[in-house]
Amino acid sequence: MENCKLCAFKNPKATVTAIIIKDNKILLLKRNEELFKGYWDLPGGYMQENETTKEALKREVKEELGVSDINLTFIKSLPGKAYWKKEEYPILSHFYLTEVNEEIKLNKENSEFKFVDLKSLNPKEIAFDSNQNIVLWLKENFVFDLARVKELMNQLDSSMPLNEQYLYKAMLDGFISKIYDGEKLIGMGWIFPRQTMVRRQAVVEDMIVDNAYRGKGYGQKLLLELLEWAKREKMDMVELTTNPKRIAANALYQKVGFQLHPTNHYLYIIK
Repeated sequence: MENCKLCAFKNPKATVTAIIIKDNKILLLKRNEELFKGYWDLPGGYMQENETTKEALKREVKEELGVSDINLTFIKSLPGKAYWKKEEYPILSHFYLTEVNEEIKLNKENSEFKFVDLKSLNPKEIAFDSNQNIVLWLKENFVFDLARVKELMNQLDSSMPLNEQYLYKAMLDGFISKIYDGEKLIGMGWIFPRQTMVRRQAVVEDMIVDNAYRGKGYGQKLLLELLEWAKREKMDMVELTTNPKRIAANALYQKVGFQLHPTNHYLYIIK
């Protein structure tokens, strides 16, 4: 390939990576092959010809973990570097939140696996720079006190148990505002974009302040942060629904400028 003109281009090779998180702990594999033999790594590998990113990752997860029953949600792509025969070349890594519903059975590429607390994980312990960068991003965006989140969601709606994967997907779909008393999570609110055929709007959902902290202005602080996100994202309007019996909540929404919009709000339960 000495005279290959294409080789002069620094086009990145495409890779796919599975982010598997359970109880706010991320799955790591210990590499059994060079490069980075003995280092902890994330499941995944290179795309093959004619594969989509999802097809490639499903193949890699099946090969490395012996798992085929998975659900994939795209997180983001990051550039990085890899090596072959001491030569450095660029890659573009595609990261997916991956729900695994089967027992993990490693192949020979990796010698062991473990789940590591995301909050305490040191990115420098992970092989490849793109993996280190996604771990930094995850530590900033995916670290939750799940016990406190469950307590808050129970105050909001005791009939709906918290699904950890839904929490991460909600973060990916929009913006979650959080408020703390020291290190204690005391309130949350979520806003997400909804494009219609006539406008770009956002919806506020799942806003809750712990019972013990209500009446101290925390709800307004959460709501204003959500509205600031909507302004940054250039939304045309923001909507929300609330129970008319929640007197304080209704008063707050009107105070910050929400207008009551007479409408019929229907729900269809899919069975």
